[in-house]
Amino acid sequence: MAASQEELFGLAEPAPPPPSIFLDHPTMTNGDSQSQQPEDEMALAYISRMLMEEDIIDKFFYQYPEHPTLLQAEQPFAEILSASGITSAGAHGSSALLPSQDIDTGIMVSGFLSSKVHSPPLFFNGTVTADEPSSGVTMGELSSMAFFKGMEEANSFLPTVNVMVDARGRKKRSGIDGETEACMGRSSKQIAVRVLEHNDSAEEDTALELDLLILNGYDMYPNEMTKESGDQAVQQSICRKVPRVRHSPRVMVVADLETLLIRCAEAVATNDRSNAGDLLKKIKRHSLPTGDARQRLAHYFAEGLEARLAGTGRQMYHSITMANQTSTVELFKSYHLCIAACCFLKVSLNFSNKSIYNVVAGRKKLHIVHYGVNDGFQWPDLLRWLANREGGPPEVRITGIISPQPGPCLAKQAKETKRRLSYCARQFGVPFKFRAIVAKLEAVHAEDLDIDPDEVLVVNNMFHFRTLMDESLTFDMENPRDLVLNTIRKMKPSMLIHAAVNGAYSSAFFMTRFRQALNNFTAQFDMMESTMMQNKEKRLLVERHIFARSVMNIIACEGADRVERPQNYKEWHARNQRAGLRQLSLDPDIVKMLKDQVKKQYHKHFMIDEDQRWLLLGWKGRVLYALSTWAADDATGSQLE
Repeated sequence: MAASQEELFGLAEPAPPPPSIFLDHPTMTNGDSQSQQPEDEMALAYISRMLMEEDIIDKFFYQYPEHPTLLQAEQPFAEILSASGITSAGAHGSSALLPSQDIDTGIMVSGFLSSKVHSPPLFFNGTVTADEPSSGVTMGELSSMAFFKGMEEANSFLPTVNVMVDARGRKKRSGIDGETEACMGRSSKQIAVRVLEHNDSAEEDTALELDLLILNGYDMYPNEMTKESGDQAVQQSICRKVPRVRHSPRVMVVADLETLLIRCAEAVATNDRSNAGDLLKKIKRHSLPTGDARQRLAHYFAEGLEARLAGTGRQMYHSITMANQTSTVELFKSYHLCIAACCFLKVSLNFSNKSIYNVVAGRKKLHIVHYGVNDGFQWPDLLRWLANREGGPPEVRITGIISPQPGPCLAKQAKETKRRLSYCARQFGVPFKFRAIVAKLEAVHAEDLDIDPDEVLVVNNMFHFRTLMDESLTFDMENPRDLVLNTIRKMKPSMLIHAAVNGAYSSAFFMTRFRQALNNFTAQFDMMESTMMQNKEKRLLVERHIFARSVMNIIACEGADRVERPQNYKEWHARNQRAGLRQLSLDPDIVKMLKDQVKKQYHKHFMIDEDQRWLLLGWKGRVLYALSTWAADDATGSQLE
């Protein structure tokens, strides 16, 4: 029986979940049953499947081929690590290994190269497999004896009376009872065991977190987000309290970091190195990446100003980009939390998927041209909806356009995206094809896409047009943004889904760009502070890998190196109309569903509104993102007016 609209898009009560495949794991309860998300949200489950793949480390960390020079340079270090692993394994003895532990599965990651370091088969399932009989005293016992012998020799030089002397020279005698002394003795004998237990506990915590990603999906963090929102005022008041110190001449007045940043940017713009250096020192004294929202914002903006002043913006931006590739797994975990705490991306994906679902109603073929497909985590939701629609699923074809970027091998990334999406489509029973085109967005033409007139053609842009240049590098070259929009008009799509970053920091003038970026990112950091208070480590990771990278590019890079070039939605509106595109009306059912979703599941300061057929998303009244749908003037779409 076909599912209803309410069941497909999460408006109905969710059905009881199927029996868990993790039957051996303890049952984990959710404190707030009303905060559970609908089961048909597949984006985070798709990410979870990526994290659980056996060779995920190799796929994410191994970015470059095995260069002989690199392998030769790393060989001595690999031998040292291998030898130390053998020594430590022999020193701990069989009791140091868990019954199911296999020492041949250790992975060594060095820069962009990851390889497995295999140790000789000294142990198997915790038993000795060497042919020679073991002696009465093992190497582990010899090490322990030597360790405690050294402790005895060191104790001989210590005073026999338990006397402590404070800073004023007075003696303080503190007696130690027998129980405390016995505990101290036991703790000194269990140092090695506790180290092993700590390592095992860390591995178990990692495995548990991955299990939570699979089992709970969006339900992993909503309760924490609700708690943080409720305690927001109390926590902020505590953070703002400054302890009073009597008779202390070192009282620091917190500087106005925004004013310091603007003054420093003006000095950098006029190449006043002396004044800029002094202001940077002041900013650094009052900013840090682990402070409050204002301090974290100032820290990353100061890094951008310092790189611009030194002329190393391009190198710093590429170094951040390359560093991001070495922690993709952790970034996905933090992204899992971010999408649960922040409504922008989730609302955008639901808006896009629901609009595509409606436009393909009653049709048998669907072709999606996705600018910036990346890992494709948007599409499992849509594939499941299409699989459950009345009349059966259509044939789905996705053409992903990937811009060349420094870092990972894009061809390999596209291949992995195709494999994962094909697997999802097979599970849902949807006929599916995927094709990737690695090229600049403006270099792709309508003739390259193999458009079939019988297909419903949808062009999907999720904030990716912000990377298009707004000016030509030469006089005989057309504007890249106009090139892409003209190509879309020639495609004659039934729908163009345009998600735009609403920012005015694409100006060629540095100070104008700096002020606009400062205003925009002030709202972004304040949002992160309010919604992710209790997850500071993951929040730091998201800010360092996403916000810091964008800030560095906006402030320190110029010309073709500056890839962050957003426009506000009104400018995009005029540009789309000039290119021959016609705006479609927003579906009132979709808008109502998304507004209810934001109101019920997210922080009260998130805003969602409508203006000139654009769906606006923001924080505390500041519009940060905008969504709309378009079609070519001569296209036949169901929503054209």
